[in-house]
Amino acid sequence: MSINKVCITGNLTRDPELRETASGFQVLNFGVAVNDRHKNQQTQQWEDYANFVDCTMFGNRAASVSRFLGKGSKVAIEGKLRWSQWETQDGGKRSKLEVVVDEIEFMTSRDGGQQPQYQPQYQQQPQQYQPQPQYQPQTADVYDDEIPF
Repeated sequence: MSINKVCITGNLTRDPELRETASGFQVLNFGVAVNDRHKNQQTQQWEDYANFVDCTMFGNRAASVSRFLGKGSKVAIEGKLRWSQWETQDGGKRSKLEVVVDEIEFMTSRDGGQQPQYQPQYQQQPQQYQPQPQYQPQTADVYDDEIPF
């Protein structure tokens, strides 16, 4: 058994490109930059390195999603890896590894700012503290000579 699942968060490297096949099937292509952090052995400082990931989304959702994305948008993506290979016009072979998107979450609002944190729909009224009566165990006068063992 094998598992093919990818979860990434990052920023779009370019505006998404929406295309349509001859049969009317919609295809959305975009790139996501995902930062990786390594410690520089010479300076002992942490440095960010970008990894660039090609992503593809298919179907009716592709058109809907394309309206909300733009270069720099922050997204969270779930999907699976797909490897493709093809021949170029000059006879050379090319290949690429891409993410086929199953789920996408927008992490940037339309105006480019960060989305607000979760705000509850209602405010719960604080409960007034009322002290409970102290538990006081009742003691019985028991003497050692009354215990049968």
